[in-house]
Amino acid sequence: MATVEQVRHTPEDLLKITDRPMPELVDGELLEREMGLKSDSIAATFLFFVLQFVREHGLGAVNGAQGSYQIFPDDHDKVRIPDVSFTRKERLPKDGLPEGHARFVPDLVIEVTSPNDSVKKLQAKIKDFRAAGVPLIWVAYPETKMVQVHRRDGSGQLLQVGDVLEGEDILPGFRCEVAALFA
Repeated sequence: MATVEQVRHTPEDLLKITDRPMPELVDGELLEREMGLKSDSIAATFLFFVLQFVREHGLGAVNGAQGSYQIFPDDHDKVRIPDVSFTRKERLPKDGLPEGHARFVPDLVIEVTSPNDSVKKLQAKIKDFRAAGVPLIWVAYPETKMVQVHRRDGSGQLLQVGDVLEGEDILPGFRCEVAALFA
């Protein structure tokens, strides 16, 4: 009986992928990210609002769905990719953003769920970012038009249409109506 040898991928392998969006890497396995058009459009809306605010105020760097992070204490080869991320300028490397995976913790990550996302995988990703020390995480749910806020102190908040999403101490002064994110 023939056995199939399991290939264990490395963070460097991800950087060589050019024929599709970069997958994530967990336990040496590639995790393909498949976002639908609706989810991608909502992620672009978050990116637009956050990027506009960050640039207006000279606050730091914003990345989209190809900005990868290799920052996880439980597995130094793990690579996760949020839909949107923000890092304050005083925390960015002095020599600029790296060509490969970031090895610094972002201040904000944003995930937009899609119909293909399992609750278990989403929770694992949020847990990974929290363990890495990300102070603020926003998870958007397109079907219900809600945003779940996860804070560094473990507190959270579920916002819906009619509420306002705020940048708190990470993006001071940032305010956006939840309805505008799903328009």
